[in-house]
Amino acid sequence: MRTAMKTVVNIMKVVMPLVLGGAILWWMYREFDFHSIEHVLWHEMNWTWMLLSFPFGILAQAMRGWRWRQSLEPVGERPRRSVAVNSIFLSYAASLVIPRIGEFTRCGVLRRWDGVSFPKALGTVVTERAVDSLLVLLVTGSTLLFQMSIFGTFFEKTGTSLDSLLQGFSLTGYLVTAICGVAVLILLHWLLKRLYIYNKVKATLTGIWEGVISLRGVRNLPLFVLLTLGIWVSYFLHYYLTFFCFSFTEHLGLGCALVSFVVGSIAVIVPTPNGAGPWHFAVKTMLILYGVQDEQALYFVLIVHSVQTMLVMALGVWGWVRLSFTRKKSLKEDGLRPDMLRGSVSANSV
Repeated sequence: MRTAMKTVVNIMKVVMPLVLGGAILWWMYREFDFHSIEHVLWHEMNWTWMLLSFPFGILAQAMRGWRWRQSLEPVGERPRRSVAVNSIFLSYAASLVIPRIGEFTRCGVLRRWDGVSFPKALGTVVTERAVDSLLVLLVTGSTLLFQMSIFGTFFEKTGTSLDSLLQGFSLTGYLVTAICGVAVLILLHWLLKRLYIYNKVKATLTGIWEGVISLRGVRNLPLFVLLTLGIWVSYFLHYYLTFFCFSFTEHLGLGCALVSFVVGSIAVIVPTPNGAGPWHFAVKTMLILYGVQDEQALYFVLIVHSVQTMLVMALGVWGWVRLSFTRKKSLKEDGLRPDMLRGSVSANSV
């Protein structure tokens, strides 16, 4: 009975992200004329800028492989640079099928080709996520601070004035609102504390902190920081250059690109294949706030996400082919004993 329930849960973990992403996409494109997309692709789109964005998408993944190799050194593991990079290529492609499986896939690749301890490799992924999470939070805060005017535009377009809302409150109104707000926060805390999600979030934050602390063991910390910045700058340029592919986005500027990039990066936390659905909705919403027409925003998110997803697939195939022709390290050659790898999770189980 317990085995059957576990099987059902595992199946749901695969099916639910696909259903969620599909449902959001269906809702967004339920009245969309897909025949018109062909005209945009071949007559209105500047493919030169799309092709120019590709090297940055490739570089972001490659630098992630280089950084991961560096974070493995403090725990005594030294995989080959090419294997680390190709494992990243393959992991992103694998996550298109099953969200988040890529984190296990790349650890399995290093285990199989270079004899890297699976638990150790998986532990360093926490460090990477910690650094990336902190950087995204920092960029998000800065972006919101410097782009507050867009929210004023939102209130204007919806006919809502923040001043008029505040003027409608008396001193008693402010007091009652504050008390209600505190009561809601206390209630949410009480509920979350008794739910599974509370413990999961707490464990995640603990893992992030432990990952940050482990950075003290990185041999070349400036290089690690430089690679981290390089990864996210490359991701941003990979996205930003696509603005110049379309006449309705080429004039929007860095501010819009940065805001929509940050919002899209947060949206992909929702576990759907490559963020399909949540990313479309988040980026489309921000583009509309910057004055892009609804249909044009749909063209942008559909084309950009589809093309960039195909690049991820192509890199995954490339990584798989390269690994197929890469010689596996023997235990004797690498100075490892069989008992050192006993207990590691087999890559075949990923």
